[in-house]
Amino acid sequence: MRITYGPWGETIDELADAARRAERAGAEVVWVPELYRSATVPVAALAYATESARLGTGIALAFTRSPLVTALEALDLDEISGGRFVLGLGSGVRRLNEDWHHARFGKPVAHMRETVRNIRAFWAEARTGKAIDLPGVHEPMRIRGYRRLFHQEREAIPVYLAAMGPMMTRLAGEIGDGWISHELHSPQYLATVVLPNLAEGLAQAGRPRGSLDVVASVLCAVDDDPAVARRWAAGTVGFYGSVRTYADFWAAHGLAAEHDAVLGAFRAGAAADDLAAAVPDRMVEAVTAAGTAEDVRRRILAFDGIADSVKLSPASHGMAPSEIRACQDRLIALMAVL
Repeated sequence: MRITYGPWGETIDELADAARRAERAGAEVVWVPELYRSATVPVAALAYATESARLGTGIALAFTRSPLVTALEALDLDEISGGRFVLGLGSGVRRLNEDWHHARFGKPVAHMRETVRNIRAFWAEARTGKAIDLPGVHEPMRIRGYRRLFHQEREAIPVYLAAMGPMMTRLAGEIGDGWISHELHSPQYLATVVLPNLAEGLAQAGRPRGSLDVVASVLCAVDDDPAVARRWAAGTVGFYGSVRTYADFWAAHGLAAEHDAVLGAFRAGAAADDLAAAVPDRMVEAVTAAGTAEDVRRRILAFDGIADSVKLSPASHGMAPSEIRACQDRLIALMAVL
């Protein structure tokens, strides 16, 4: 099982330092999310801060950029990193796309299929001057008279898809080079819900299981006092628990009532980053790795034999920067001995 990492930094310099330390501790991929920063610009900074780890967007929003812009950014980042870039894409939820970005959401599975198709077609033809004419409901692409003469590190960059719902998960199995889980996850959910859907997608495309990198995200909170660690992790659980469309995920863990309580606190006016008090330990224990270093180590290793890779990241929502730093330092130290 490969170890990968999602660093935290209050500044880009701090993010780069965390990425360097994670690389030295054995991280094979460093992932950058998109919410409080863009996903792509920090990857460019990390390309100069690291040497061997691959660098991925984990994840970039697929529908808030045109496929052409995404393809160009990926080519630039692949060049800057010397062929180490991985394009991780996700749909996000409707509210995020339409209310925050004024972006088309449509039917997200069909939209994602056309988006990935267009990106790969552009990479393949960007230097040839050949016309691209791709029909589509969501992302038609027609390009003529275009030839990109700049250096192109690779014609095919790995594309990983983030997915929670069954249809998007099947699509990841069908067309993705990898699948990335939600930030909150569990070995049980991966084995019983996700892998069967990925297998359906692989079978649809006639692809072997080894062609897909299955990446399980593990949200980690490490402290000598397990109660402190659980409260740190509760902030991130509450943040994502405020999303109504994740109801099936919580129900699969037997936590529908607990999820409803978090939603109720959010609707009553609590900020998404301030919902830790509404999150019981049972929710934290089900979908995170929180506790002492040994507790967290056991939880990470529980994915061995189920996932191909784990993406470790420190808890951060609802925490003071000093607490996040302490958590991250302990997690990077733990990575070195996994």
